[in-house]
Amino acid sequence: MRRFATICVGMMCAFALSGCVERRFIIESNPPGAIVYMDGQQKGATPLELPFDYYGWHEFTLVKEGYETKTYRARAPAPWFQWPPLDFFSENVYPGHIQDNRRFTFDMEYLQPPRTEDLLNQAKILRDRGATVPVAPPNE
Repeated sequence: MRRFATICVGMMCAFALSGCVERRFIIESNPPGAIVYMDGQQKGATPLELPFDYYGWHEFTLVKEGYETKTYRARAPAPWFQWPPLDFFSENVYPGHIQDNRRFTFDMEYLQPPRTEDLLNQAKILRDRGATVPVAPPNE
């Protein structure tokens, strides 16, 4: 009985120490130093390594002063070892460590300053629209 219990404990330890899939996004931008929002949550500045839990589509927004704020959709398809039912074995039974890195590089564009003529036209449109707003009667 004691030997059986020792074998069971040994097997449980082996299962506890086996299998590990580590998933990471490696986000780079050109130029570096852009603030990254992944799926609406701020994560840090590029270059950046982020752990992720699920495969599929993710939304990355990059913000940097002097550059246009851009939102990109990127897909991270599941590799074969993460397809059901194989994912159970790669996560729990396989004794090694699996590193799944997904690298995304995003190019940012300079922010184009608005033309003075365009700003003056927009101001005129707003002024004209404001002139048509009725005045509220004074409270008595």
